[in-house]
Amino acid sequence: PRHRRSSPKLHVPLSGVIFDFDGVLADSEPLHLRAFQHVLAPRQVALETTDYYEQYLGFDDEGVFRAIARAGGWELTEATLAELITRKGEYFEGLVQQGAALFPGAADAVRRIASEVPIAIASGAMRSEIETLLSTTNLRRHFQVIVASGDTPRSKPAPDPYARAVDLLRQFTEPAGLDPEGCFVAVEDSNWGIESALAAGLRCIGIAQTYPADALRGAHTVLASIDHLDIKAVQQVCRNA
Repeated sequence: PRHRRSSPKLHVPLSGVIFDFDGVLADSEPLHLRAFQHVLAPRQVALETTDYYEQYLGFDDEGVFRAIARAGGWELTEATLAELITRKGEYFEGLVQQGAALFPGAADAVRRIASEVPIAIASGAMRSEIETLLSTTNLRRHFQVIVASGDTPRSKPAPDPYARAVDLLRQFTEPAGLDPEGCFVAVEDSNWGIESALAAGLRCIGIAQTYPADALRGAHTVLASIDHLDIKAVQQVCRNA
């Protein structure tokens, strides 16, 4: 029949948008790589650029150090791990203060979406790193929720970060006149993140800034850059739910 597709499932209302941070809003992956390299060098561990992007990009800081230790066959005590994470975070924040930039159009995209629905961040980055960069770009006030490294039992690609962000963001939907059980959309740049978002039951928009579009086929739609993200694109992936 002509109207067969007009079922309620095709018109799930948009309730909120959850952004990944590094690689979506912040062009900070090169800075993370430099910070990891800086703290690993005294241990005679050379982290190559290709290895970082191909093997470790989806992990939080703890996951990166644990994976590198396993690959190198060296013992990593909890005390050493804590020290490496702290030193890496301090070095990264120093690089940010020197002028780490957002991706072109990221600030405008955040403001566009935040003017329509509640928004959050679900990231494997340290909270201090996220807060520092958002405060220096005057974007912090737009985000109702931030889920950062250590805020959930498991990190991406497990669903925990996105599931937690949705749980926290729901309280802001009704005051905005939105359905707390509606459609939540993730904005991601990696397969680790897409896997996490889908496992948590979100729709997902891929942003081809870190990887090419054909590497993000798990997403419901893929945009070339964050500059292309607008409320119509987000609503469309909900309509097709």
